[in-house]
Amino acid sequence: MTTNENAAGENLETMNANLAKIEELSQRLVAALSHKRTIRPSLQGPGRDLYMKAAAAYMAEIMANPAKIIEHQVGYWGKTLKHYIEAQQKLAQGKLEPPEDHTPPDRRFASPLWQSNPYFNYLKQQYLLNAEAIEAAIADLDGLDDAEKRRIEYFGKQIVDLFSPTNFLGTNPEALAKAVETKGQSLVDGLENLVRDIEAADGEVQVTLADKDAFTVGRNIATADGKVVFRNRMFELIQYAPQTETVHATPLIIFPPWINKFYIMDLKPQNSLIRWIVEQGFTLFVVSWKNPDPSYCDVGLDTYIEEGYLTAMDEVRAITGEKQVNVVGYCIAGTTLALTLAWLHKKKDKRIKSATFFTMLSDFEDQGEFTAFLTDDFVDGIEAEVNAKGYLDKFYMSRTFSFLRSNDLIYQPAIRSYMMGETPPAFDLLFWNGDSTNLPARMAVEYLRLLCQENKFVKGEIEMLGETLSTKDVRVPLCAIACETDHISAWKSSYDGVRTMGSRSKTFLLSESGHIAGIINPPSKKKYGHYTNPDMTLDHDAWLDGADFHEGSWWPRWGAWLAGRSGKQVPARQPGDAQHPALADAPGTYVVEVPDV
Repeated sequence: MTTNENAAGENLETMNANLAKIEELSQRLVAALSHKRTIRPSLQGPGRDLYMKAAAAYMAEIMANPAKIIEHQVGYWGKTLKHYIEAQQKLAQGKLEPPEDHTPPDRRFASPLWQSNPYFNYLKQQYLLNAEAIEAAIADLDGLDDAEKRRIEYFGKQIVDLFSPTNFLGTNPEALAKAVETKGQSLVDGLENLVRDIEAADGEVQVTLADKDAFTVGRNIATADGKVVFRNRMFELIQYAPQTETVHATPLIIFPPWINKFYIMDLKPQNSLIRWIVEQGFTLFVVSWKNPDPSYCDVGLDTYIEEGYLTAMDEVRAITGEKQVNVVGYCIAGTTLALTLAWLHKKKDKRIKSATFFTMLSDFEDQGEFTAFLTDDFVDGIEAEVNAKGYLDKFYMSRTFSFLRSNDLIYQPAIRSYMMGETPPAFDLLFWNGDSTNLPARMAVEYLRLLCQENKFVKGEIEMLGETLSTKDVRVPLCAIACETDHISAWKSSYDGVRTMGSRSKTFLLSESGHIAGIINPPSKKKYGHYTNPDMTLDHDAWLDGADFHEGSWWPRWGAWLAGRSGKQVPARQPGDAQHPALADAPGTYVVEVPDV
């Protein structure tokens, strides 16, 4: 038998094996899809009224200003036809190369084949010209209020991003090249990845972002030394072991968001904020929230305040013997911390020496990129969902955050996994991102209605635990850190909220980067800098215009601020005491529990 015949035989065996595998995977795929959950239409997309308003605005534009519509159309057709003619001219000249490409850089089209291959370059240029035309048409729509305009822009962009040629096998040169190179094995592997994800998500397509087998919480991430020293139905309280002989007298408590888990602050030793704080000589306590099941349906923001924040403060004061504590609130936990501080002021309770906010919103006047999800059609759907189940399934929050960055968190990972057949990367941050949590029913609705939609905290109209609270009631010395490109807690809204607070001592730091990378920014990396400006009488734009830029992390600057409000040095404290024996090693049990739903 010749070498060619041997190769042909091997190829045939490989093809038959792959076909058998595809048949098996197809059966699994059908079975997995049969378990797909029923999702309320209101949580799948905007109500019909938005489409009607967009169509009405477009028709009104045609009637009132036909010249502008004609200008749009002529501009679009002119560009696309010019590009078509240029491509035809290259072929007529016998040149297998694309015409000149003036489209802007785009990470989705990073492969050289998008530039060198005339077919794929033609697809790319035509797609980007179409995208530009759609975005321009939406941008020029008049007769809509700001919220409606933002929603149409958001959903328009989602549709445009969905139809990128990179997202389809037949128009993705990298995926096709790999399929040929691997004799189709990459497509089989990709189908296996797809089926695995659908099976794991009960019939939904949720692309796995990180290798789930690469990390174990408490083994190779979240490994800072500490003990659980208190536990109730809402949280476990972790006290971290000291790394210095003496510590500041005033202890520090961090309240992380309960939308995700606290170990974002303790991924690896080299980027662990928890380890860094302890190494600076602070007695550190961190709250690890319970991941709720349906039995938590009646838990509201007031429950988090009373059984969470106030209880944690009481236990820390009892363990350390200190009358006052310093506190940190991250994201939604920062918002709730501000509510707690306002309530304590009304009660004339002086237990808080200072407060720090990480990416915290208290003023929701400008809803930023969440505008699309904060109108009644969506919120009504969420309210109906949680009333039926008793909790908001982590699926909905995870999907919402992913679609805010759909190219980075949905389409590109899906391309690598399903078209290229690649194994998800061993990336700790993405592993944490996929380890999300449920929300209690009452709390989810209160947050969306009272804060996001009605902005009652800034207005001084929100009622909690028998008191009517306002941001003006936040009077303790405070430091707020926001992030320049944060798409979840926009820095300008964060700044505006802090400005309304009644504290006489306010410090605002603006970090480069986004919601996570801007906060988890260790000094050793020397990666992202930050801005400072002591004059908070200025509006946000003027504040930034007059701010000083500093290279490197904000951590040391905040550490110095905190040290100045943390008292004298005392002997280092070991976790717990006689009344607070160690219940478990850090990171505790709540962080790894799977709720019974």
